[in-house]
Amino acid sequence: MSTRDYSPVDQALMGFDQALRTIFGRPRLTERENPAEQYMEVDLAEEERRHLGGLMRVNHTGEVCAQALYQGQALTARLAEVRESLERSALEENDHLAWCEQRLDELGARKSLLNPLWYAGSFAMGAAAGLAGDKWSLGFVVETERQVESHLDEHIAQVPGDDQRTRAILEQMKADEIHHADVAHAAGGAELPGPVKLAMKAVSKVMTRGAYWV
Repeated sequence: MSTRDYSPVDQALMGFDQALRTIFGRPRLTERENPAEQYMEVDLAEEERRHLGGLMRVNHTGEVCAQALYQGQALTARLAEVRESLERSALEENDHLAWCEQRLDELGARKSLLNPLWYAGSFAMGAAAGLAGDKWSLGFVVETERQVESHLDEHIAQVPGDDQRTRAILEQMKADEIHHADVAHAAGGAELPGPVKLAMKAVSKVMTRGAYWV
């Protein structure tokens, strides 16, 4: 991870580039292979394919939101080590973004048309969390990842038993979310107040319902 100090203008330009890559382009990835590649495609009924497309659209949008949250938090983080931890987690979340997009293509489904809106709202939330202080920002990561883990469990339960490609992606995403939550907690993440957790769940519900269809 680079230790170079960037000016506010540099950071703004890099953030804009990351936003464009997240929403419209190809994000920077890690060295990891798509976990679905070890499995063959299977024949799915049209209704199954349509439902899985909706689920993967929700997951793709969730990863767009995750990128925005991490980027907003990294922008306002006070400590360099916290910023670097957030940036590494964001890079691994980019893998999820690419895997979900590939699976959407395979299922003949599209990305959410509202992704720019989801990105903007999530970036604002992430920046606000960062401004509240690093311990709260890290606590926000912990709670976000725990909620995503629960959400992924619900989706995994809906994947047909023979669709190992979709299942492999979701299982790896779940493992990564657990790891990111553990890292943020170990770095000093504070437990968020109950009302904040409830508000996060409410926002997540709006996003998931909207992204499934639009």
